Amino acid sequence: MVIRRFEPKDAQAVSALIAKTLRTVNIRDYSAEYIENDVALLTPQHILERASWTHFYVAVEGDTVIGCGAIGPYWGRVDESSLFTVFVLPEYHGQGVGRRIIKTLEEDEYFLRAKRVEIPASITARGFYEKMGYRCKPGCDAPDEEQLYKMEKYR
Repeated sequence: MVIRRFEPKDAQAVSALIAKTLRTVNIRDYSAEYIENDVALLTPQHILERASWTHFYVAVEGDTVIGCGAIGPYWGRVDESSLFTVFVLPEYHGQGVGRRIIKTLEEDEYFLRAKRVEIPASITARGFYEKMGYRCKPGCDAPDEEQLYKMEKYR
């Protein structure tokens, strides 16, 4: 497996990877309507747009994109950053791909310059992020109106 920076040609594969993961894994914690709304938003065009203002990475096995993740400024701040779009194909769960993606994001300049890094974590991924050292923000121990946990890590 190789982790490299996202290239525009990856947009379709990343969008399909996210859709498959949401429909296969996150469906345990969310309604089908919620999942399909997310799938409709996370199009190749949306991925390209996100990659234009973040440092977006993909994990690749052979010619297959098996995971992705991005880091960017938190509302334009220099001392805070946020993780986005961290997904791994279901058949690669439990094989360390997600950990490697997080490690890559945590070696990125947006992470290194930040005092605090936030991630809007799905109900499904909360345990994973806790294992990676992220904690729910004070007062955010329940999912918000978007059904996400606001998690953070201080450096």
